[in-house]
Amino acid sequence: MRVAVFQHDPVVRELIERVLASSGYFCTVYRDNLGISKALTRSTVDLLVLDWQGTRPFGAELLHSVRKAAGERVPIMFVSRDASEQSMVRALVDGADDYVTLPLRPEEFRARVAALVRRVYPERRRAAASFERGPYRFDTVGKQVMLRGKRVPLSPTQFDLAALFFSNVGWVMSRDHIYAIVWGRELNDLTRTIDSHVSRLRQLLEIERRNGFSLQPVYRSGYRLMGVREEVASVEVAGEVARTAAFALALVEAV
Repeated sequence: MRVAVFQHDPVVRELIERVLASSGYFCTVYRDNLGISKALTRSTVDLLVLDWQGTRPFGAELLHSVRKAAGERVPIMFVSRDASEQSMVRALVDGADDYVTLPLRPEEFRARVAALVRRVYPERRRAAASFERGPYRFDTVGKQVMLRGKRVPLSPTQFDLAALFFSNVGWVMSRDHIYAIVWGRELNDLTRTIDSHVSRLRQLLEIERRNGFSLQPVYRSGYRLMGVREEVASVEVAGEVARTAAFALALVEAV
Protein backbone atom coordinates (compact mmCIF):
# COMPACT_ATOMS: atom_id res chain seq x y z
CA MET A 1 0.00 0.00 0.00
CA ARG A 2 1.34 3.40 -0.99
CA VAL A 3 1.09 6.45 1.27
CA ALA A 4 1.90 10.07 0.39
CA VAL A 5 3.06 12.15 3.37
CA PHE A 6 3.05 15.96 3.44
CA GLN A 7 4.24 17.35 6.76
CA HIS A 8 5.76 20.74 7.58
CA ASP A 9 7.85 19.66 10.59
CA PRO A 10 10.83 17.52 9.47
CA VAL A 11 11.00 15.67 12.80
CA VAL A 12 7.32 14.75 12.68
CA ARG A 13 7.62 13.88 8.99
CA GLU A 14 10.47 11.47 9.70
CA LEU A 15 8.56 9.85 12.58
CA ILE A 16 5.44 9.36 10.44
CA GLU A 17 7.51 7.83 7.66
CA ARG A 18 9.28 5.50 10.10
CA VAL A 19 6.05 4.28 11.71
CA LEU A 20 4.37 3.68 8.35
CA ALA A 21 7.42 1.94 6.86
CA SER A 22 7.65 -0.37 9.89
CA SER A 23 4.02 -1.32 9.27
CA GLY A 24 4.74 -2.34 5.69
CA TYR A 25 3.55 0.80 3.87
CA PHE A 26 5.52 2.30 1.00
CA CYS A 27 5.92 6.02 1.76
CA THR A 28 6.60 8.97 -0.51
CA VAL A 29 7.39 12.19 1.35
CA TYR A 30 6.66 15.69 0.06
CA ARG A 31 7.90 18.96 1.55
CA ASP A 32 5.67 21.44 -0.26
CA ASN A 33 2.14 21.68 -1.62
CA LEU A 34 3.25 22.20 -5.21
CA GLY A 35 5.23 18.95 -5.18
CA ILE A 36 2.41 16.80 -3.86
CA SER A 37 -0.22 18.41 -6.09
CA LYS A 38 1.88 17.79 -9.20
CA ALA A 39 2.62 14.22 -8.14
CA LEU A 40 -1.05 13.40 -7.54
CA THR A 41 -2.04 14.47 -11.05
CA ARG A 42 0.15 11.76 -12.57
CA SER A 43 0.33 9.17 -9.80
CA THR A 44 -1.98 7.16 -7.56
CA VAL A 45 -1.78 6.60 -3.82
CA ASP A 46 -3.82 4.58 -1.31
CA LEU A 47 -3.67 7.08 1.55
CA LEU A 48 -2.73 10.73 2.14
CA VAL A 49 -1.29 11.89 5.47
CA LEU A 50 -1.22 15.70 5.59
CA ASP A 51 -0.45 18.60 7.93
CA TRP A 52 -3.39 20.89 8.74
CA GLN A 53 -1.31 23.73 10.17
CA GLY A 54 2.00 25.27 9.10
CA THR A 55 1.50 24.64 5.40
CA ARG A 56 0.52 26.84 2.49
CA PRO A 57 -2.23 26.63 1.44
CA PHE A 58 -3.60 26.14 4.95
CA GLY A 59 -5.93 23.41 6.15
CA ALA A 60 -9.17 23.44 4.18
CA GLU A 61 -7.50 24.86 1.05
CA LEU A 62 -4.92 22.09 1.10
CA LEU A 63 -7.66 19.50 1.59
CA HIS A 64 -9.63 20.76 -1.40
CA SER A 65 -6.47 20.97 -3.52
CA VAL A 66 -5.28 17.41 -2.92
CA ARG A 67 -8.82 16.00 -3.02
CA LYS A 68 -9.25 17.47 -6.49
CA ALA A 69 -5.94 15.95 -7.61
CA ALA A 70 -6.24 12.55 -5.90
CA GLY A 71 -9.98 11.94 -6.32
CA GLU A 72 -12.82 11.35 -3.88
CA ARG A 73 -12.03 7.72 -3.10
CA VAL A 74 -8.57 8.20 -1.58
CA PRO A 75 -8.70 8.52 2.24
CA ILE A 76 -7.08 11.59 3.82
CA MET A 77 -5.74 11.77 7.37
CA PHE A 78 -4.43 14.95 8.98
CA VAL A 79 -1.63 14.97 11.54
CA SER A 80 -1.25 18.41 13.11
CA ARG A 81 -0.19 20.45 16.12
CA ASP A 82 -3.49 22.32 15.85
CA ALA A 83 -5.58 20.52 18.47
CA SER A 84 -8.46 22.98 18.42
CA GLU A 85 -11.94 21.51 18.10
CA GLN A 86 -12.74 24.09 15.43
CA SER A 87 -9.96 22.90 13.11
CA MET A 88 -10.71 19.23 13.70
CA VAL A 89 -14.41 19.67 12.96
CA ARG A 90 -13.67 21.83 9.92
CA ALA A 91 -11.34 19.15 8.50
CA LEU A 92 -13.84 16.33 9.02
CA VAL A 93 -16.78 18.34 7.69
CA ASP A 94 -14.78 19.31 4.61
CA GLY A 95 -14.04 15.68 3.77
CA ALA A 96 -11.06 14.47 5.81
CA ASP A 97 -11.35 10.86 7.02
CA ASP A 98 -9.41 11.26 10.27
CA TYR A 99 -7.56 13.89 12.29
CA VAL A 100 -4.69 13.09 14.67
CA THR A 101 -3.12 15.67 16.98
CA LEU A 102 0.52 15.92 18.01
CA PRO A 103 2.55 14.77 19.81
CA LEU A 104 2.32 11.63 17.73
CA ARG A 105 1.80 8.40 19.66
CA PRO A 106 3.20 5.76 17.29
CA GLU A 107 1.02 2.82 18.35
CA GLU A 108 -2.17 4.88 18.28
CA PHE A 109 -1.22 6.34 14.90
CA ARG A 110 -0.48 2.87 13.53
CA ALA A 111 -3.84 1.60 14.78
CA ARG A 112 -5.72 4.59 13.33
CA VAL A 113 -4.12 4.08 9.93
CA ALA A 114 -4.96 0.36 10.00
CA ALA A 115 -8.58 1.11 10.98
CA LEU A 116 -8.92 3.69 8.21
CA VAL A 117 -7.52 1.28 5.63
CA ARG A 118 -9.92 -1.45 6.78
CA ARG A 119 -12.85 0.93 6.51
CA VAL A 120 -11.99 2.31 3.07
CA TYR A 121 -10.65 -0.91 1.56
CA PRO A 122 -12.77 -3.69 3.11
CA GLU A 123 -11.87 -6.13 0.32
CA ARG A 124 -8.20 -6.05 1.34
CA ARG A 125 -8.94 -7.66 4.70
CA ARG A 126 -9.52 -10.94 2.89
CA ALA A 127 -6.11 -10.79 1.27
CA ALA A 128 -4.17 -11.74 4.43
CA ALA A 129 -3.98 -15.44 3.54
CA SER A 130 -6.15 -15.94 0.45
CA PHE A 131 -8.86 -14.26 -1.55
CA GLU A 132 -11.01 -14.96 -4.58
CA ARG A 133 -12.07 -12.85 -7.53
CA GLY A 134 -14.39 -14.64 -9.94
CA PRO A 135 -12.66 -17.83 -11.15
CA TYR A 136 -9.33 -16.74 -9.63
CA ARG A 137 -8.12 -17.80 -6.19
CA PHE A 138 -5.02 -16.16 -4.69
CA ASP A 139 -2.86 -17.80 -2.02
CA THR A 140 -0.83 -14.86 -0.71
CA VAL A 141 1.30 -17.03 1.58
CA GLY A 142 2.40 -19.53 -1.05
CA LYS A 143 2.20 -16.87 -3.79
CA GLN A 144 0.08 -19.04 -6.03
CA VAL A 145 -2.90 -18.34 -8.27
CA MET A 146 -5.52 -20.90 -9.23
CA LEU A 147 -7.71 -20.33 -12.28
CA ARG A 148 -10.79 -22.57 -12.22
CA GLY A 149 -8.95 -24.95 -9.90
CA LYS A 150 -5.80 -25.15 -11.99
CA ARG A 151 -2.54 -23.60 -10.76
CA VAL A 152 -1.06 -20.90 -13.01
CA PRO A 153 2.76 -20.83 -12.83
CA LEU A 154 3.83 -17.26 -11.99
CA SER A 155 7.14 -15.78 -10.90
CA PRO A 156 7.13 -13.88 -7.57
CA THR A 157 7.05 -10.56 -9.44
CA GLN A 158 4.20 -11.70 -11.65
CA PHE A 159 2.25 -12.85 -8.59
CA ASP A 160 2.78 -9.52 -6.82
CA LEU A 161 1.60 -7.67 -9.92
CA ALA A 162 -1.48 -9.87 -10.26
CA ALA A 163 -2.32 -9.55 -6.55
CA LEU A 164 -2.04 -5.76 -6.81
CA PHE A 165 -4.52 -5.60 -9.69
CA PHE A 166 -6.99 -8.13 -8.28
CA SER A 167 -6.94 -6.43 -4.87
CA ASN A 168 -7.84 -3.14 -6.53
CA VAL A 169 -10.51 -4.02 -9.09
CA GLY A 170 -11.89 -0.84 -10.65
CA TRP A 171 -9.06 1.37 -9.37
CA VAL A 172 -6.54 3.07 -11.65
CA MET A 173 -2.98 2.04 -10.81
CA SER A 174 -0.41 4.51 -12.13
CA ARG A 175 2.88 3.18 -13.46
CA ASP A 176 4.93 4.67 -10.65
CA HIS A 177 2.47 3.26 -8.10
CA ILE A 178 2.81 -0.20 -9.66
CA TYR A 179 6.60 0.08 -9.75
CA ALA A 180 6.78 1.23 -6.12
CA ILE A 181 4.56 -1.57 -4.80
CA VAL A 182 5.80 -4.46 -6.97
CA TRP A 183 9.46 -3.55 -7.47
CA GLY A 184 9.89 -1.65 -4.20
CA ARG A 185 11.40 1.55 -5.59
CA GLU A 186 10.46 4.77 -7.31
CA LEU A 187 10.06 4.86 -11.06
CA ASN A 188 12.60 7.48 -12.15
CA ASP A 189 13.02 6.69 -15.84
CA LEU A 190 10.74 5.71 -18.67
CA THR A 191 10.72 1.93 -18.90
CA ARG A 192 8.78 -0.75 -20.73
CA THR A 193 9.21 -3.18 -17.82
CA ILE A 194 5.68 -2.67 -16.49
CA ASP A 195 4.06 -2.84 -19.93
CA SER A 196 5.84 -6.07 -20.83
CA HIS A 197 4.93 -7.64 -17.48
CA VAL A 198 1.28 -6.62 -17.85
CA SER A 199 1.15 -8.04 -21.36
CA ARG A 200 2.62 -11.35 -20.19
CA LEU A 201 0.29 -11.44 -17.18
CA ARG A 202 -2.76 -11.08 -19.43
CA GLN A 203 -1.68 -14.17 -21.33
CA LEU A 204 -0.75 -16.31 -18.32
CA LEU A 205 -3.91 -15.56 -16.34
CA GLU A 206 -6.14 -15.39 -19.42
CA ILE A 207 -7.50 -12.02 -18.28
CA GLU A 208 -10.32 -11.68 -20.75
CA ARG A 209 -14.07 -11.27 -20.85
CA ARG A 210 -14.87 -14.99 -20.64
CA ASN A 211 -13.15 -15.04 -17.24
CA GLY A 212 -14.99 -11.93 -16.09
CA PHE A 213 -12.23 -9.32 -16.23
CA SER A 214 -10.38 -6.99 -18.57
CA LEU A 215 -7.05 -5.27 -17.91
CA GLN A 216 -7.14 -1.85 -19.55
CA PRO A 217 -4.44 0.73 -20.19
CA VAL A 218 -5.32 4.19 -18.87
CA TYR A 219 -4.01 7.02 -21.03
CA ARG A 220 -1.01 8.83 -19.54
CA SER A 221 -1.41 7.01 -16.23
CA GLY A 222 -1.19 3.23 -15.99
CA TYR A 223 -3.64 0.33 -15.88
CA ARG A 224 -7.00 -0.62 -14.41
CA LEU A 225 -8.45 -4.10 -13.89
CA MET A 226 -12.19 -4.01 -14.55
CA GLY A 227 -14.89 -6.58 -13.93
CA VAL A 228 -16.85 -7.17 -17.13
CA ARG A 229 -20.11 -5.99 -15.51
CA GLU A 230 -18.43 -2.79 -14.31
CA GLU A 231 -16.95 -2.25 -17.76
CA VAL A 232 -20.35 -2.69 -19.43
CA ALA A 233 -21.99 -0.32 -16.92
CA SER A 234 -19.27 2.26 -17.55
CA VAL A 235 -19.78 2.05 -21.30
CA GLU A 236 -23.56 2.28 -20.91
CA VAL A 237 -23.25 5.41 -18.74
CA ALA A 238 -20.86 7.00 -21.23
CA GLY A 239 -23.25 6.16 -24.06
CA GLU A 240 -26.20 7.66 -22.19
CA VAL A 241 -24.23 10.85 -21.53
CA ALA A 242 -23.31 11.08 -25.21
CA ARG A 243 -26.95 10.52 -26.27
CA THR A 244 -28.18 13.17 -23.84
CA ALA A 245 -25.60 15.67 -25.10
CA ALA A 246 -26.55 14.96 -28.72
CA PHE A 247 -30.25 15.39 -27.93
CA ALA A 248 -29.60 18.71 -26.17
CA LEU A 249 -27.53 19.92 -29.12
CA ALA A 250 -30.32 18.94 -31.53
CA LEU A 251 -32.85 20.94 -29.50
CA VAL A 252 -30.57 24.01 -29.52
CA GLU A 253 -30.09 23.75 -33.27
CA ALA A 254 -33.84 23.34 -33.80
CA VAL A 255 -34.52 26.53 -31.88
